[in-house]
Amino acid sequence: MNAKAIQRYVRISPRKANQVLELIRGQGVEEAQTTLQFMPKQGARIAQKVLKSAVANALHEGKVRIEDLYVKEAVANAGPTLKRWLPRAQGRATPLLKRMSHVSVTVATRE
Repeated sequence: MNAKAIQRYVRISPRKANQVLELIRGQGVEEAQTTLQFMPKQGARIAQKVLKSAVANALHEGKVRIEDLYVKEAVANAGPTLKRWLPRAQGRATPLLKRMSHVSVTVATRE
């Protein structure tokens, strides 16, 4: 059984979010929650919320135990980019790209 949760338009770049999500891919849910709880990155807080939502979806859908769940898929895809300008010397300007991402986590039961 699979359950999925997606958080869209998160103000973190997909590259930074994927660094965190890479660590929990394939782990058991309880182990992944512990890993994210003690990680000092902003992406860990976001991933923790999405993982919690995916587990809640799994528990709501069917009769499964948390001990049987593992993180099947965890990925951050690129969302829209906010384009801003930073003033520089001699009347120039450089672009600032404020990236967003869509974070999705899928949990499944171990067979």
